[in-house]
Amino acid sequence: MTEIGYHVSHEQFAPSDLLEYATLADERGFDHALASDHFHPWSERQGESGFVWSWLGSALEATDLTFGTVNAPGYRYHPAIIAQGAATLREMYPERFWLAVGSGQLLNEGITGTDWPVKRERNARLRECAEIMRRLWDGEEVTHHGRVDVEQAQLYSRPETAPPLIGPALSEETAEWLAEWADGMITIATPDHEDDAARVEAFRENAPEKPVFLKAQHSYADSDDAALEGAYEQWHTNCVPGPVTQELRTPEQFDDLSETVDEEVVAENVRISSDLEDHVEWLEADFELDVDRVFVHNVNTNQKAFIEAFGDEVLPAFE
Repeated sequence: MTEIGYHVSHEQFAPSDLLEYATLADERGFDHALASDHFHPWSERQGESGFVWSWLGSALEATDLTFGTVNAPGYRYHPAIIAQGAATLREMYPERFWLAVGSGQLLNEGITGTDWPVKRERNARLRECAEIMRRLWDGEEVTHHGRVDVEQAQLYSRPETAPPLIGPALSEETAEWLAEWADGMITIATPDHEDDAARVEAFRENAPEKPVFLKAQHSYADSDDAALEGAYEQWHTNCVPGPVTQELRTPEQFDDLSETVDEEVVAENVRISSDLEDHVEWLEADFELDVDRVFVHNVNTNQKAFIEAFGDEVLPAFE
């Protein structure tokens, strides 16, 4: 049965507020949470960027939710340090923490002054880092010299089961590649489901027993106009098409590039409605993709009203 999770957007809200929202989501019936991990927000208008690894301990202690976060090891994060952090959370909160590992974006990874490699090289670095982390979780003493270097590293505090490594995919090619080595896949919902359905199928064909997660952008408010206005104000920088966004360094560059994105484009990328039945229907369509979890991201700032309304009217429709 597909379960519904709440997306914790560190680019949009202060960490203290997000802890309150996650706690409320737990109380209102959400099963899981997915937390973003950014050094910079997507836009100056969003204006936040808490350190998710500090926040996760508080969130796991305050709720009964499972938590995942998206991480790009090998740049601002050394894979041995991420392996240690993930192992600690998983040991303290058994079976409740997982990790999505991606190839990264310059917006976050560029702060260390790294020469930003092409996508093919970033993928190779990602897989190398994933193998290092798995060896550490297995208790090995790891020495490795390649795209990243590790010298006689060994984790002494380890969980009974290693954190699952879930791979993000935005293309069928990446989905097929992830099926070779990742423990599951997470992808982004598209309005007509054509592209995400193809990604899910490509992954399932090669890894039928592994889980698939879906992240869906919604905007709920007390009127359609308010839902659209909130979505545009907060999320239109994320509606810029194509892979160019992986190459932008600052929030200002995202704001500049998104000047041509209008409300119509946002409405094509975000599920915008004040009618909760619309949101139920959208989620029903998600479930038909045969995914295991759907993480709902309410992209506007009206988080409490969204969590309460979904808890009262939307989540019960799927019990």
